[in-house]
Amino acid sequence: MAIIKYSVRVITTIPQHNLHEVPAAAATIEAAGYDGITTLENQHDPFLPLAVAATCTQRIELATGIAIAFARSPMAVANLTWDLNEASGGRFVLGLGTQIKAHNERRFSVPWSAPVPRLREYVGALRAIWRAWKYGERLRYEGKHYQFTLMIPNFVPEGSGLALPPITLAAVGPAMLKLSGEVGDGVRLHPFCTRRYLTDTVIPRLQLGLAKSQRKRANFEIGGGGFIATGPDDEAVARAGEWVRARVAFYGSTPAYWPV
Repeated sequence: MAIIKYSVRVITTIPQHNLHEVPAAAATIEAAGYDGITTLENQHDPFLPLAVAATCTQRIELATGIAIAFARSPMAVANLTWDLNEASGGRFVLGLGTQIKAHNERRFSVPWSAPVPRLREYVGALRAIWRAWKYGERLRYEGKHYQFTLMIPNFVPEGSGLALPPITLAAVGPAMLKLSGEVGDGVRLHPFCTRRYLTDTVIPRLQLGLAKSQRKRANFEIGGGGFIATGPDDEAVARAGEWVRARVAFYGSTPAYWPV
């Protein structure tokens, strides 16, 4: 019987409401032995805290978990990611997600279309831009949703020879899970993903995508977690538990998440 080896890394979030708190928080997280820091796109921008953390940490991974893709041009994200990867010495991971139709149209005021083919193009465009900068390839990415055909030396950022940043995709549905396995370096699962959904849907769909791109599972990272209520006393745990209940109810109100 073949022995399958797994490795587990532990990451945590960082305060995003006050950038002045980031240096101390990031240093504490790194000293405590965590493997990485991730940021969310809820009330605050997910990139800014990581730019600060990049300047005051040495070891831990820095990742967006996740940034909303379609609200930003791939060119702008390529530039942001390049600079964060340079600032961190190659420790940055770009986590992208699509959000749902209502948020794209009504919160970000961007047009909505089928998310899977569009995100496929988005990832392809990012990598085409990075290759143009890193290897001097001619930039010619022409898809249905994104076209990038102009890049002159004046706009090519300096680089120190670091590896290109990994891209992980947030995925819930079967089609997005398959896409993650096909074009992503990893997948970020929803916090309320159940074990049944993981075994019955997530793993099989990821394997289909990996097989299509002829890649091995060992080179692909699955990021997940859960809702945990902790605190210094019973009262604090109870408050945290109510917060968890509210979050589950909030996410449960989204029809796209019901299968999970």
